[in-house]
Amino acid sequence: TLCLCGQELTTVRVQDPRVQNEGSWNSYVDYKIFLHTNSKAFTAKTSCVRRRYREFVWLRKQLQKNAGLVPVPELPGKSTFFVGSTDEFIEKRRQGLQQFLEK
Repeated sequence: TLCLCGQELTTVRVQDPRVQNEGSWNSYVDYKIFLHTNSKAFTAKTSCVRRRYREFVWLRKQLQKNAGLVPVPELPGKSTFFVGSTDEFIEKRRQGLQQFLEK
C-alpha cells in the first residue's frame, strides 16, 4: 500500500483518441481527459470528459490572460505537414497534451 500521509495528489491522463465525423471535411480527433485527485479543492474526486485540440488552445489562451509573468506551457504543434502516419501524429499530440496538462 502507498501512504500519502496527508499529501494532495492529482493525476491527469489523456487517453483514447477518437476520430469524430471520419471521412467528412469537418473530421477531428478528440481525447478522453481523466482526472483523479484527493485534493480538497475539488468536489468530484474523479472526472472524465472528451476534448479536442482547439479546446486546449482556448484553455492555454485563458491561462495566459491570467498568468502574469508565470510561463504557460506550450501545446504540441498543429502542423498539417507531419511526416509519418496519422496514428503517429495523433499519438505524439496525445503525449504533448498530457505533458501540457501535467505542467
